[in-house]
Amino acid sequence: MTKLKHIAIAGNIGAGKTTLTNLLAKHYKWVPQFESVENNPYLSDFYNDMHRWSFNLQIYFLNSRLKQLLEIQQSEATVIQDRTIYEDAHIFAPNLHEMGLMSSRDFENYAHFFKTIKSMVKPPDLMIYLKASIPTLVDQIQKRGRDYEDNIRLDYLKRLNEHYNHWVNNYKDGKLLVIDIDNCNYAENTDDFAAVISKIDAEINGLF
Repeated sequence: MTKLKHIAIAGNIGAGKTTLTNLLAKHYKWVPQFESVENNPYLSDFYNDMHRWSFNLQIYFLNSRLKQLLEIQQSEATVIQDRTIYEDAHIFAPNLHEMGLMSSRDFENYAHFFKTIKSMVKPPDLMIYLKASIPTLVDQIQKRGRDYEDNIRLDYLKRLNEHYNHWVNNYKDGKLLVIDIDNCNYAENTDDFAAVISKIDAEINGLF
C-alpha cells in the first residue's frame, strides 16, 4: 500500500464520484481531492448558456486538474481524486464540440493544450470508473438538488455516457476497475460497499 500514489474516480454527472471518494478516503486513510464545483465561477453560467461558456469552463477544469496532479506528484501521501483530467479532454470537451457548443478553433486549442499537459504528468495507479444508466444518473442528480444542475439536458447526459463508454473501452493508460452503479448502492448498503472494497483490494494487490 505504501507504493500506491494516485487513485482516481471517473464517471458521468451524478454517478456518485464524490460519495465514493469520501468513503474510500475514510476506509483506506487516503487523502481526498475533490472537483472544484461550489467555487467554480463558470458552472452556473455554463448550464444556462453552454455555447457561450463551454471553452471557459473546460479551461478552468483543465487548470484545476493540472494543479491537482502536480500536488499529487509532490505529495508523499496516497491521494484519491474525484474526476480526472482525462475526462475533461476525452469526454466533455469533444462532446461540446460535436454538439456545436464549442467552436472548432477553441476545441483544437484546448486539445493541443491537453496534449502538452499530458506529457508532463503521470496517469493514476488505479482508475475506478462508475458506470451508470441515464435513469440512475437522473435520479441521483435530483436527489442531491443542486440548483445549477436543474438545466442539464437529457441528451447531454446521454451523449456523455456514450463518450464515457468509448473512452473506457479504449483506456490503456493504466489499471482500470469498472463498477456498475445500477446494481451497487455503496452509499446506503454496507454489503455493496464491502464488495467494492474487495474489488479494489484485488486490483491494488495486482499492482505490486
